[in-house]
Amino acid sequence: MMVDIHKAALWQAVVECDRKYDGIFYYAVKTTGIFCRPSCPSKPPKRENAVFFFDRDEAVQQGYRACKRCRPDLPLSAYDPQQEVINNAKHIMQLEYHKPWTLQSLSQRLGVSPYHLQRLFKQRVGVSPKQFLKQVRIQQAKLLLIKGEHSNTEICFSVGFTDLSQFYRCFRQATGLSPQAYKRSKTRPRGKAK
Repeated sequence: MMVDIHKAALWQAVVECDRKYDGIFYYAVKTTGIFCRPSCPSKPPKRENAVFFFDRDEAVQQGYRACKRCRPDLPLSAYDPQQEVINNAKHIMQLEYHKPWTLQSLSQRLGVSPYHLQRLFKQRVGVSPKQFLKQVRIQQAKLLLIKGEHSNTEICFSVGFTDLSQFYRCFRQATGLSPQAYKRSKTRPRGKAK
C-alpha cells in the first residue's frame, strides 16, 4: 500500500508540472521512449504508460532518451524552462511575423496557457507578446521601405498588419515618422562634399 501512495504522489507532481520535484525524480513514457522532469510542459502521458526513476542514469540504462523540451539531461542550474518558453515565442514571432498571431494561437503552439504566456513574457521581456510582434513587424516594414520595391499597402499586408490605418499608426508610434517620411529619410541621396 505504501508503494501505491508513493507512486500516486509522484504522478500528482507530474500532472501538476511541479518544479519542486525537479532533480528528485524523473518519469519516462513507455510509448515514446522518452524521460522527463516532473515540470515538463508537455501533455502528461496516460498513467499506465508512466514509469518513475530517481536517477536519470537509470532511465538511460533502461533505454529511455532525454526529452528535448524539458532537458532532464542538463543540470538544474542550466535548465530554465520559463526562458525556453520566452525564447521559443520570440523565435516564432520573428520568423512568422506575417501570420495572424493571437495570444491564444501562440500559447497553444507553445503548449502553455495564454495567461501564463502573457504574464511571463511581460515579466521577462518587458512588453507583451502583442507589443513584441508589432515591434518585429515594424522592423520588417522598415527594411522593406528602405529597399523601395513595394508600396506601403503591400508592405503593410506582407508584414502581418490587416489594416492600413493601424499600420500607419503603429509605424508612426515606433519611429515618429510616417512610412513615406521614413523611406525618404533613409533613401535621400547624400549631398556632395564641397
